[in-house]
Amino acid sequence: MRALREILGVATALQKVATSLLLIVVVAVGARLAFAWDQARKIPDTALATAPFEQETGSIARSIAAGSGFSNPFGRPTGPTAWLTPVYPLLVVAVFKIFGVFTVQSFFFLVFLNILFSAAVCVPIFYVGKRVAGVGVAAGAAWLWALVPNAIMTPFEWIWDTSLAALLAATLLWATLKLADSQRLRDWCAYGLLWGFTLMTNPSLGSLLPFLLGWAAYRAWLIRESRSRDWRWMNRPATALGLAILCCVPWTVRNFVVFNHFVPLRSNFPLELYIGNNENYDDKHVRFPGPITKDRETVRYFRMGETAFMQEEMRKATSFIRTHPRIELILTGERWVAFWGGISHPFDKFLAADSWLVRGVILCATLSGIGALCGMVVLVRRHSIYAFPLGVFPLIFPFLYYVTHTSLRYRHPIDPIVLLLTAIAVGALAQFLSRRRWSEAPNRFPES
Repeated sequence: MRALREILGVATALQKVATSLLLIVVVAVGARLAFAWDQARKIPDTALATAPFEQETGSIARSIAAGSGFSNPFGRPTGPTAWLTPVYPLLVVAVFKIFGVFTVQSFFFLVFLNILFSAAVCVPIFYVGKRVAGVGVAAGAAWLWALVPNAIMTPFEWIWDTSLAALLAATLLWATLKLADSQRLRDWCAYGLLWGFTLMTNPSLGSLLPFLLGWAAYRAWLIRESRSRDWRWMNRPATALGLAILCCVPWTVRNFVVFNHFVPLRSNFPLELYIGNNENYDDKHVRFPGPITKDRETVRYFRMGETAFMQEEMRKATSFIRTHPRIELILTGERWVAFWGGISHPFDKFLAADSWLVRGVILCATLSGIGALCGMVVLVRRHSIYAFPLGVFPLIFPFLYYVTHTSLRYRHPIDPIVLLLTAIAVGALAQFLSRRRWSEAPNRFPES
């Protein structure tokens, strides 16, 4: 009996360690720091000080730091831009002001911030998982995020809003579930401000706003103590939506004044649409050649200016989509596979890859995509009230990339929820196998 108690005590201690959120966050930070250190020691400081910033975020931040305003997304004097929303470029500007423009110190500090953003994702994912499926699933989801290769690599690989967007997506889900229990106006105001900050960071997450806010409003209406037939219960959701929109108004007004054209958040959607839908995908080609890249199109951007260039890209892209419906169906299917496989033609590239890291990234992306589908099935079969707010992330968010083009980085903001759904599926499978094992126990040990 004493031995049994000791075994149970050890098992309890191990369970506490395995479900310790603090430990998970520490491991997440350590794994990301270790990867960053390993990569940084292989790359000269001169390259680290320049190469990570030679894209839109770095170029715009340098322009602001130099006093030229929010402009020049490709490092040349092309004038004002709305290529990106302002939050992350302004964060980079603040770092430039402290550590210098295009310096290795700025790079390392921004990587460190990205690591903190990424590791912090474990917190909302843990608490959402605990609410939806219990502490075991919560810890499993947080451990997956702490250790999955792409989540470890991204903070170092991208000086971009990618890691911050993942934190915001997970936090929005957590806030949505908590908001559904609240009748306090200040909570709805805070939710609206969180959405406003998110839209100014990564507008692609805005596709989820009507679904998450609508679900929270519906749940809040269901739990009201008095269900009168007036519409005063809509005041709180309307306030949240109004604050979210209000956060975007200064930026939208700035864009209209600068471009004399309505650009609510970002201007670059026409280019992204054209990159994925253009004359390279003509019916005459037996096999599609490589897609038209942004590098080729930027030459025209330099010559035409942002507004005229984007209008022309939209015209060409929509014309191609309208005149090539069969090709569009094929391309949409390929982009669906690429989004959930992490890369185009994931099976072929998995076999051809000479790096186990690349294979691991492809395998984790594919398996987590399948796991997310299984997790949604589990929640629906259980009639869980949380099936809708979790499900909209993998169901709604990717549509933008199904019609344009995709990469593993574009999927990153919803990967925490994808991994949570995977953990839910694994937890359901473990419960099923456990019940089956116990139900078969009498057959294994028949009475003598």
